[in-house]
Amino acid sequence: MHKTICLLPGDGIGPEITREAVQALDAVARRFGHAFSYESALIGGAAIDAKGQPLPAETIEACKKSDAIFLGAVGGPKWDHLDNTSRPEAGLLGIRKELELFANLRPALLFPELAGACLLRPDIARAGLDILVVRELTGCVYFGQPRGIETRDGERVGVNTMIYREQEIRRIVKLAFEAARLRRKKLCSCDKANVLEVSRLWRDVVSEVHQDFQDVALTHMYVDNAAMQLVRNPAQFDVLVTGNLFGDILSDEAAVITGSLGMLPSASLGAQAPGLFEPIHGSAPDIAGQDKANPLAAILSATMMLRLAFGLEREADALESAVRACLRDGYRTGDIMEAGKTLVGTRTMGELVRERIEGKIP
Repeated sequence: MHKTICLLPGDGIGPEITREAVQALDAVARRFGHAFSYESALIGGAAIDAKGQPLPAETIEACKKSDAIFLGAVGGPKWDHLDNTSRPEAGLLGIRKELELFANLRPALLFPELAGACLLRPDIARAGLDILVVRELTGCVYFGQPRGIETRDGERVGVNTMIYREQEIRRIVKLAFEAARLRRKKLCSCDKANVLEVSRLWRDVVSEVHQDFQDVALTHMYVDNAAMQLVRNPAQFDVLVTGNLFGDILSDEAAVITGSLGMLPSASLGAQAPGLFEPIHGSAPDIAGQDKANPLAAILSATMMLRLAFGLEREADALESAVRACLRDGYRTGDIMEAGKTLVGTRTMGELVRERIEGKIP
């Protein structure tokens, strides 16, 4: 199999962790007889510095021609003075919109090897944490109009519009039900239907779609309660589905309670290829270029790419097994370091993963 991957290394630690993900993919390709080719493009702050804008037209074109997209990270304090439409994050929002990537899949899995790093009480951690957050990605307040800052009666007023169309809700909910059907067949829809008309429509559409997925148990939960329950008893959840704003918050909460954002991947998918795969940890400019970043979230994002974009289940399993073997053997980057373990840097952790993919270390 030959596939073309568009690389968007971006800012901060993005280039470092992208490098390790690419080398891991190449190791998988050698082992299983595939070929991956890469084209790099600019996004975020790197694109602003080089092209004067966070999402150049040539980047959009390169992404559209690829079979999948891998993104490192965008953003950093260097560009904080820019307005929202010119900041690095506008590049990420823009590519999602251009490619109609309406579904963000964020698994939050507590690896048994990292149970000691979990931020929850030991008794809660022992119950397990294996959640998939399905977040709608192209609607809600992030894209709704009107928006902006204006002056009314002599004072500044900020305006954002929360808006969802029925078809936008229906397509993300259908995807979430399909994901739940492949897992433990439980779906929890999170909204704020007690105060928001948008959420009342959301809840109605979720219930309608459920008629086609009667084998999946459906519950509804207000988002503030869901945030509390994620800390109180995360084992009750299988798949969570929610809108863009609520999903942004809940997915980060679900991720961080596992112990480190540096361990968690994500996928952004549309109705057609290509999908975009990225770690959720951000650009971490404070450690950029210091060989301190944890590359495992990026490598696990490559695992999601193999599985969801290319249908390569065996290859994805091999890569994930290599990551778990490194953790089992006691290797840790600084963000997941525990007493009695071996501290390694970005490059060494990537090399350790590759050795286990290639069978050099069983």
